[in-house]
Amino acid sequence: MKICGQNIRKIRRSKDFTQEYMAFEMGISQKAYSDIENSKVKINLEILTKISDILEIKPSEICSISDKCGTSDFEEKYHELLDYMKRKGITIPDELA
Repeated sequence: MKICGQNIRKIRRSKDFTQEYMAFEMGISQKAYSDIENSKVKINLEILTKISDILEIKPSEICSISDKCGTSDFEEKYHELLDYMKRKGITIPDELA
C-alpha cells in the first residue's frame, strides 16, 4: 500500500493540487488526507474512487489490485497489447488509445 500512497502524491503534485484541496474535495481534514498519502491508513475502494475522481484518472493508475502495484510491468503489458491490436487491425476504443 505504500506504493499507492506514493503514486497518489506524485499524481496530485503533477496536477498542482494541494493536500488541502484534495481533503476539501473528499470532505476530510488535511491531516486525514496526509495519512492516506503516507500510507498510515489502508486505502479502500471508496477512498480510491474518490481520489481517482478528483484527479480525473482511473483507479488502476493509482494502484493495481495485483502484487505488481507500482511497477511498470502493467504499463508495459498494456502497451504491448495496444501494439498487438494495431498490428492485427483490431479497433481500439478512443479512450484506450
